[in-house]
Amino acid sequence: MDISVPTNIQNPILPGFNPDPSIVRVDDDYYIATSTFEWYPGVQIHHSKDLVNWRLVSHPLNRSDLLEMTGNPDSCGIWAPCLSYHDGLFHLVYTDVKRFDGIKDPHNYLTTCATVDGEWSAPVYLNSSGFDPSLFHDDDGRKWLVNMVWDYRPNHNPFGGIFLQEYSASEQKLIGPVTNIFRGTEMGLTEAPHLYKRNGYYYLLTAEGGTGYDHVMTMARSRSLSGPYEVDPAGYLLTAKDNPELELQRAGHGDFVETPDGEVYVVHLCGRPINQTDMRRCPMGRETGIQPAYWTDDGWLRLSNGGNQPDLTVAGPKIDLHPWPATPVRTEFVEPTLPIDFQWLRTSFTEPLFSLQDRPGFLRLYGRESLGSLFQQSIVARRQQAFVFKAATKIEFQPTSFLQLAGLVNYYNAHKYHYLYITLNDHGQRVLAIMSCEGDPSQDFVFPLSGAENGAAVVENGEVVLPDQGAIYLQCSVNYGSLVYAWSQDGENWQELPLQLDYSVVSDEAGKGEGESFTGAFVGMCCQDLAGSGLPADFEFFDYQEFGE
Repeated sequence: MDISVPTNIQNPILPGFNPDPSIVRVDDDYYIATSTFEWYPGVQIHHSKDLVNWRLVSHPLNRSDLLEMTGNPDSCGIWAPCLSYHDGLFHLVYTDVKRFDGIKDPHNYLTTCATVDGEWSAPVYLNSSGFDPSLFHDDDGRKWLVNMVWDYRPNHNPFGGIFLQEYSASEQKLIGPVTNIFRGTEMGLTEAPHLYKRNGYYYLLTAEGGTGYDHVMTMARSRSLSGPYEVDPAGYLLTAKDNPELELQRAGHGDFVETPDGEVYVVHLCGRPINQTDMRRCPMGRETGIQPAYWTDDGWLRLSNGGNQPDLTVAGPKIDLHPWPATPVRTEFVEPTLPIDFQWLRTSFTEPLFSLQDRPGFLRLYGRESLGSLFQQSIVARRQQAFVFKAATKIEFQPTSFLQLAGLVNYYNAHKYHYLYITLNDHGQRVLAIMSCEGDPSQDFVFPLSGAENGAAVVENGEVVLPDQGAIYLQCSVNYGSLVYAWSQDGENWQELPLQLDYSVVSDEAGKGEGESFTGAFVGMCCQDLAGSGLPADFEFFDYQEFGE
């Protein structure tokens, strides 16, 4: 269905954890690829026909030969993919980062496919010199890879510049010399390179200043591919670092695209803190925004707003609107595969973790390792994409030990989460409890519940006593920085637990602080069996409903 323009675009266009956007246009279709880090399958690709309405259509890295991340630390895995189109194929280059601290061990690969939602080719290994790889298709038919270089040596800048090397499609390998074409500006932390060619100039777009509140987007150009590159004399193309009051913060790392009519749009990552003044925390992580831009007469790219700060609402292009069907609130597990909005952690080998066939009509999770594990976590979850939302599920679970747990989790990573779970206490009673980890990976602790406010529940020894048998409904209500859990026996009469949790700990900046975590908040279902017997939990549905922006 087409709806006549004009219209505005509301940022972010990809709400929730969708950082490091790479955009490409193929005829009248636009595609954005974003980072997924330790979440599987790897890379999210969204599709639009109008730059206003977007839908998730593909997770291309969905096989073990394309991606296997078992053991990868939190916030490693897939960093900054680059999506391009040439010779009738989509080209996707991506990094699998194997270490967070110190030397990153970033391995870069290329895969291709005729369609974004098809079967992607076996990966071609490229290099391991740094992350944020990008493939440039020059107009003479040659292809070039750029990536930032990680310099591990003491007393050296670890962000050592931008490496350039030719890629031979016929030989499926990098060839020729490696050249450092750009060492960045005084902002430092130079990364996220993208190359373009226009009117005889090669343009290099990079991100600098780190991916926090000092993030910027820098553009430089050269008559020669290998440089030297002249930095735009007007300064940074995009940043929010000088205005802490902006609703879109942390703006940088991005790409740009032109419509068939020559309109230019810059896509970029951004963050929306729940509190902009003192404790600036972003539960939804780094999201994707868009800004209209134009080329000046002297060949530099500028934002259409006349400055370099991101706007929350921007003018859309001169294209008829093409909305997509709304995602239903309720997901029922009746199909043989998970709905595309759901992911799990690290591994391509799902048989030990979950099944949609072992009990038809249910998602069965097999109890595995703890929420802090880097190996076998039975968790299936979806992104938080609004500040205010509710999520709920119906679970059947009969633990025989306190070592068996299953329930509803609000998860950021192995050391930032809140978890409402069913287990068994020492008296043989099935009980409901809350476990949290608020940033210290050595401390997973259970919140003692006290009192039975408003007749909410029977509370004994800090736990809610449940019926011995039968399904239980679990619910979370998130309102910016607060989280309240509830439970029900029938899905209609809810009993809130007498505890309001600090939801801001499920965010980028909590715990180890800014720059130490790169994903975003998820909400979903999980199951642990710390005794190793693999006791399953069955989930009949999952509801996710947003309220307001």
